[in-house]
Amino acid sequence: MVKLTAKFSFMEEWNIIKAYDYCYNVTDGTHDSPKQTEFGKYLITSKHIKDNRIDFESAYKISEDDYNKIITRSKVDQWDIIISMIGAYCGFCCIESSKQTDYAIKNVGLLKVGNELKCKWLYYYLTSPHGKQQLSKLRSGSSQPYISLGALRNLDIPVPNENTMSDIVSVLSSLDSKIELNRRINDNLEQQAQALFKAWFVDFEPFKDGEFVDDDFGRRPYGWNVKPLKYLVEKVKSGDWGKDEQMGNHTMRTFCMRGADFPDIKEGSKGKMPIRYILEKNFREKTLCDGNVVVEISGGSPTQSTGRIVLIDKTFIADCDNALICTNFCKSLEIKESFSLFFYFLWQYLYDKKVMFIYENGSNGLKNLNINSLLERELFVIPPKEIISRFNLVVSLLLSKKQANGIEISRLASLRDTLLPKLMSGNMSFDY
Repeated sequence: MVKLTAKFSFMEEWNIIKAYDYCYNVTDGTHDSPKQTEFGKYLITSKHIKDNRIDFESAYKISEDDYNKIITRSKVDQWDIIISMIGAYCGFCCIESSKQTDYAIKNVGLLKVGNELKCKWLYYYLTSPHGKQQLSKLRSGSSQPYISLGALRNLDIPVPNENTMSDIVSVLSSLDSKIELNRRINDNLEQQAQALFKAWFVDFEPFKDGEFVDDDFGRRPYGWNVKPLKYLVEKVKSGDWGKDEQMGNHTMRTFCMRGADFPDIKEGSKGKMPIRYILEKNFREKTLCDGNVVVEISGGSPTQSTGRIVLIDKTFIADCDNALICTNFCKSLEIKESFSLFFYFLWQYLYDKKVMFIYENGSNGLKNLNINSLLERELFVIPPKEIISRFNLVVSLLLSKKQANGIEISRLASLRDTLLPKLMSGNMSFDY
């Protein structure tokens, strides 16, 4: 059994190898701008690489011809690393572990390693504090930071002997594997809950033996009413951003969720939510409560609308020390009693059907969601409260499992992030 023990740094005993020698090739993606198409292959750019994951949801597709042209120069294969080379995400990286890949890259570095152990070692080094510091030194530009291909090829990589490399990678990757497993389980639980919503409130499957009515809106169970979404909303509140440190009257410490934090929060994890300081008055008015939903009203992309949503519960609020707000690029909605789960899954259903695109406005590439118009104009069949109570009981069981997995994800990520700098700097060794 491997046991970790503290030890004086032995990093000086590790070899330092240039990236062009460590990898069998270091190249980058296209610098052209292929046209977006409805069908084809995904084009991944710097902004789509986040936390060792590729955000395909916000990426757009290009033609097969453009895809084939790009991959002749820079095809991503199993056990390669892609790394953002420009913009706010400059330096973010991701391992490609799949045997089959079908996406192209643009303004993204490609470190072709081709070996699982070496690939994971390089990834953990690049995401360690020392690796991030080295990548930061390679950046050029002020308003738009970038890493040149030449600089990336000359990156210094510390390399221990194979046994040490294997031991360190084994510890870190076992934690990441468990995190990824929990994410997949949570995704499945979310899909089950969404399927239940559709079965109950779109297809009316549990109620087909009952009486139905037909009118201009369509067919629905007797006693269910057609209402705009605003019927379920008690209050809409703006967010805040405050200050990054305590100053003047900005004294109230709080977590502040951004749209970028939504994926982690949906898993039940705080992720990398920033701490902000806001006015006491705003803290009282804007603090999120159990059953609130938060909607992102600015951002989006050509393929991803604004309007992403997260549901806030008391367990997550407690994990945030009972101090949680959203940024001013979001709105928080206080929902009618007992209807929070219904509203959340209804909104997600409409989002997946791309309804939110209809309610977007804005220019210069920045899109905003006209949430008031959406709440007033979008109609849906609202079930009686006793039906909602039954739905809540069933779905809450799924979401409680998801919440428990999210807490474990946070715990495992914290442990990994604590071990990472120690292991990757040689400050821990292994006893057998």
